[in-house]
Amino acid sequence: MADLKYYDVILKPVITEKSMSGMADKKYTFLVHPDATKTQVKEAVEKMFEGTRVAKVNTMNLDGRKKRRGMVVGRTAKTKKAIVQLTADSKEIEIFAGL
Repeated sequence: MADLKYYDVILKPVITEKSMSGMADKKYTFLVHPDATKTQVKEAVEKMFEGTRVAKVNTMNLDGRKKRRGMVVGRTAKTKKAIVQLTADSKEIEIFAGL
């Protein structure tokens, strides 16, 4: 298992209609490092965003999509997505505030 620091775990937020509708329930979606565990994601969110408390984390592994260029067939990179549920008394995450 990789030795990941908390700033290496979260790669970027996911901005889609479905993830934006989950923000009303304090659910935030992030792309995370493929080797990151749920506890590492929880620690990373609580350290990166002050005042947040994580209730639970759901993760999903996404296989790469099949791409074709002429006769050559390949795959895109595998990714991992995490949906983070904050507690009711937790602060909002600021990067989603203006969206």
